Amino acid sequence: MKILLPPSEGKTPAQNGPALDLDGLSAPELRSQRERVLAALKKVSTRSDALERLGVGASLAQDVERNTVLDTIACAPALLTYSGVLYEAMGATALVAAADDDEVLRERLHDVLVFSALFGRVHGLDVIPAYRLAMKTELADLGRLTSFWKPILAESSPLSPAEVALDCRSSDYRSAWPGPNDRVVTMGAVTVKDGKRRVVSHWAKFYRGQFAGRLLADERQLPESTDELVARAQEFYDVEFTPHTASKPAALTIVLGD
Repeated sequence: MKILLPPSEGKTPAQNGPALDLDGLSAPELRSQRERVLAALKKVSTRSDALERLGVGASLAQDVERNTVLDTIACAPALLTYSGVLYEAMGATALVAAADDDEVLRERLHDVLVFSALFGRVHGLDVIPAYRLAMKTELADLGRLTSFWKPILAESSPLSPAEVALDCRSSDYRSAWPGPNDRVVTMGAVTVKDGKRRVVSHWAKFYRGQFAGRLLADERQLPESTDELVARAQEFYDVEFTPHTASKPAALTIVLGD
């Protein structure tokens, strides 16, 4: 099974570590496209209107300035570089630390795939810099990055035959690589109050991260089928499962009461 994650908007710059090595990243078939996006991002980030072009405010000027030196600054594993609610709930820092002495866990973190506007996708232990770039950005002559990556990632499926994926991504990153509807299970959360349902994006991020972390830390093998994935979720949450259709992947929804 693969666990598909979105990147975080905010990222934690590494204090020390190696420089970016595009040749050392997983999915080497994406190397040339990564190089193109990196070059375009560095160029745009030197412009006087860089903040506007990248769709960020003045408070993020330092992040944009860092974009100009991404190939020379220190890097860290992706699960330490990305931050925020999902990654905190996942216990990403502890998982990476534990993987140093746990070969099984280390291999599992290779099955955690973060979809990225800069790199297309990376696995949890790929070593990357802290960058500022969103998938919805229109980047120079590359156009909107969702559209740029979509045909490329379509030719680079991370799933082996019959393998399933727990999809914890947001819509922009899902659009870049939807995956096969019969083998992808999206995850969300709703609250129920007075009989009315409301989607809760903050708690959806939290529970996606928490469930992913629980799967990775479990001594049992990762689920190998949709049924196994649903059964594992039922151990922790009140869930509803909606099977896939020809046009939509299956959906696993955590139902939060009052």
